[in-house]
Amino acid sequence: MADPSSYRPRPGEIPDSPGVYRFRDEHRRVIYVGKAKSLRQRLANYFQDLANLHPRTRTMVTTAASVEWTVVSTEVEALQLEYSWIKEYDPRFNVKYRDDKSYPYLAVTMNEEFPRVQVMRGHKKKGVRYFGPYGHAWAIRDTVDLLLRVFPVRTCSAGVFKNAARTGRPCLLGYIGKCSAPCVERISAEDHRELAEEFCDFMAGRTGTYLRRLERRMADAAEEMEYERAARLRDDIGALKKAMEKSAVVLADATDADLIAVAEDELEAAVQIFHVRGGRVRGQRGWVTDKVEEITTGALVEHALQQLYGEETGDAVPKEVLVPALPDPVEPVQQWLTDRRGSGVSLRIPQRGDKKALMETVQRNAQQALVLHKTKRASDLTTRSRALEEIADALGLDSAPLRIECYDISHLQGDDVVASMVVFEDGLARKSEYRRFQIKGFRGQDDVRSMHEVITRRFRRYLAEKERTGEWADGEERTSPTGATGTGPSAPDSQVAMDGRAATDGPAAEDGEFLIEGPALKDDDGRPKRFAYPPQLVVVDGGRPQVAAAQRALDELGIDDIAVCGLAKRLEEVWLPGDDDPVVLPRTSEGLYLLQRVRDEAHRFAITYQRAKRSKRFRAGPLDDVPGLGETRKQALIKHFGSVKKLRSATIDQICEVPGIGRKTAETVAVALAGATPAAPAVNTATGEIMDDEDGAPETTADAPGEPVTAGTPDERRGQET
Repeated sequence: MADPSSYRPRPGEIPDSPGVYRFRDEHRRVIYVGKAKSLRQRLANYFQDLANLHPRTRTMVTTAASVEWTVVSTEVEALQLEYSWIKEYDPRFNVKYRDDKSYPYLAVTMNEEFPRVQVMRGHKKKGVRYFGPYGHAWAIRDTVDLLLRVFPVRTCSAGVFKNAARTGRPCLLGYIGKCSAPCVERISAEDHRELAEEFCDFMAGRTGTYLRRLERRMADAAEEMEYERAARLRDDIGALKKAMEKSAVVLADATDADLIAVAEDELEAAVQIFHVRGGRVRGQRGWVTDKVEEITTGALVEHALQQLYGEETGDAVPKEVLVPALPDPVEPVQQWLTDRRGSGVSLRIPQRGDKKALMETVQRNAQQALVLHKTKRASDLTTRSRALEEIADALGLDSAPLRIECYDISHLQGDDVVASMVVFEDGLARKSEYRRFQIKGFRGQDDVRSMHEVITRRFRRYLAEKERTGEWADGEERTSPTGATGTGPSAPDSQVAMDGRAATDGPAAEDGEFLIEGPALKDDDGRPKRFAYPPQLVVVDGGRPQVAAAQRALDELGIDDIAVCGLAKRLEEVWLPGDDDPVVLPRTSEGLYLLQRVRDEAHRFAITYQRAKRSKRFRAGPLDDVPGLGETRKQALIKHFGSVKKLRSATIDQICEVPGIGRKTAETVAVALAGATPAAPAVNTATGEIMDDEDGAPETTADAPGEPVTAGTPDERRGQET
């Protein structure tokens, strides 16, 4: 590991002008390429205290052994040189997009004497016109089959073409009228090239000219009573329209534009591009990339533009490029696109109308592409097995952790503190095993104490379930859920209270939080329900304090056969109980990737629950509990009376005056409000004045203890703790 100060340029050596810089390692390999408006200011950012650098940037500067730069005249030149060097050196620390599949294109080989229409993949060749990309090759063949009726361009290979020229007989397509047969000189090379140009014009979106031309010819043939020719032209028009129908109009005024959307998380990003020509979606493609450097959405867009248009010129660069975020600065990128096209290019964020709606569709496609990429990577059995083995080796486990549970704490400034438990079995999420917790032992913000409470409650249930199902050996000494030791079961098999109290002992039974009743139930796969199945590894979202709290909770319960670790988000370090230094897994480790997925899923599940609780608390009011009173009539009551306070003081006859409220409903509302506890009056903290409830806002009430949470997906509702 190199010390950046060992190769830092001397003061004054770096010019204060635009340029491109390269970091090289000890073997002189280029590991990073970047551009800057001011080389001096940009490079100074890399040679500061390592503790202030992003972890990925820190890894780059400590891997490098030297830095060099090239001065250019403008930022546009810097952009072009940066792209060229990235293509040439393929630096390991630069963002590199990769296609999530090899997309097929419809290609017309205009660089040949007799242009050919075919399906092509891979790198683009000079002199070939490309259309697409398409999702499937069969979609290209279907389109070509329809268009060959009107534009009978050659589609055969070089071998078939030469054989037909040698024998003097065309192929089958020449006999059925879907090829003009230049191989046997039925059409000259010049006329065949003109036919290929017309085919390209039609595919580029200039469809109206050819349709109008065919319609005129059809009308002329009908006037001259050449009905067979008119019928053929009619069928040609139908074929063209059918080909056009395969791509619906999405933008008016025959717009030519590319729409680029980005979906990203902390580790990866997915880019989706829709190519719109003549107002129709003519192609779609997508890329994914690992985020190996600290990068903004605008920078991801800039790299995508470089990869998309770096080899393109002319009409291949559209007049409009719509993006979710603009590069900073945007002027050099826009000028670079203009230079590539040869005329003005508009690079902007759509704000309203059809373009914004289409951008939302592209964004959904990008999000789905990212999810699909993660699912494919996670579902690979070999990869998952390797990930589990790497985790076992790194943590010193006896065997691969086939069941991993991860816990995360979520709150909003100490309010609505909740926790989540997610379960991964054999490297895959098992959502039916997810659980959610409300922190009840204390109020306020204390992640360490919250983690201790959650781990304690979860494994109290495990011990109670194990005890209830008879897994304790007779006379075996163990720690009870209360922390005391003893022998044998401490409660009847049919009923166990999780906080150590009898099932009918006041708050525990009322709460329902810790109560387990009834015989042991099994899932369809034979596994015990609730918390009876223990993990081999407990992962907590956090560093050394959270890990220590989780281990302390297990020690207090007498559990010593479950491993504990923590994953700190800032540096992605793995902490073990009692260790002063973390375990650092390689950045490319599948084990680290699995731990990150588990941690991110626990965070998602916790924050979703926390937001649902907060939203429910803000919306709750005395009118919510009135049976048969929907949202429309609640709003009508508040609008009529102005506030819940005035509604509470109204008579039944006055309530009946509200449109849609009958006498029976009015009586129900009056009874419900009479039984509800009024909220405390609001106080102006500046003046001490007690404020009347005149704003029409519904009063709120606190959640009842142990109230079941019903928000979320079916899997989440099934997995909640009650």
